[in-house]
Amino acid sequence: MEAILFPNPRRPGIGLRPKKEANRPMLPQQARLCPVLEAGSALGALVYPSLNKNEQFLIGYEGEGLYQLAYLVNPTGNKWEQVFTVAYQLAPGGFGHRKEEVNLYVPETPGFKDTAKSIARMFIAPDDLGTPAGAVTIRGAWNFQTPAGWDTVYSGVINNTERPIAPVLVTRVETDWYVHDSEFRYVLTPGEMITVSYNLPVGQVFFVPREPVTFRDGTEQEAADRLVKSKKFYEEKSKHKTKTSYGLEYSPHYTRSRRELSLNASDKEDQETQQ
Repeated sequence: MEAILFPNPRRPGIGLRPKKEANRPMLPQQARLCPVLEAGSALGALVYPSLNKNEQFLIGYEGEGLYQLAYLVNPTGNKWEQVFTVAYQLAPGGFGHRKEEVNLYVPETPGFKDTAKSIARMFIAPDDLGTPAGAVTIRGAWNFQTPAGWDTVYSGVINNTERPIAPVLVTRVETDWYVHDSEFRYVLTPGEMITVSYNLPVGQVFFVPREPVTFRDGTEQEAADRLVKSKKFYEEKSKHKTKTSYGLEYSPHYTRSRRELSLNASDKEDQETQQ
């Protein structure tokens, strides 16, 4: 399956490209050596914000429909300097116009307040604020187009155990025909804030086929075969164990078996191609 990449149309070419990443820095060594956990972490691709190395923004929810975004730069590499903030005040009850107030922390130039609002829109989707209460939508640096029959699922970074973690709403979009920008909707509590940097992913995407899934009960023979396979696997797993430099014992049998199956499938495909 091949997905096509398109840059954020509001800020093309800025931000790290999506990538697979199996490691999560806050997980202990035991978790990182678990092959099924690593495979889960590497599912799909991590998506990063549309930021340069010397840029950063913070988005927070103050409660009562008030949100505030702060944009900072670090031109010298020594100190972060605040350039502007944009305060978004939603109308009571969700009805009426949203107020946007810009505060500048640099010498003001003509039209800079409108420019600040435009810059903020590169990073978040102001129209989504407050749906539901506390929600803020952060934009990714790259967007995706999938082959026919494939959807894109947008979620938070999975297997990220660092606290506190704001919940992220999961969406599934038919990106084979619908032009959808990568967006990740966090739901903050009053007083909570998210810091967004260029090298920290803002979400994760997975590509899934739209083919419907049906269920049936397994037969007695299939259940018996499954038990035999399970017993054989754990017998082999117990024979192949190794230790890390820290003395942790684990078995690489699952990883080896997966690699052998992958190589066998590749060899079979090559043979069919030659025929």
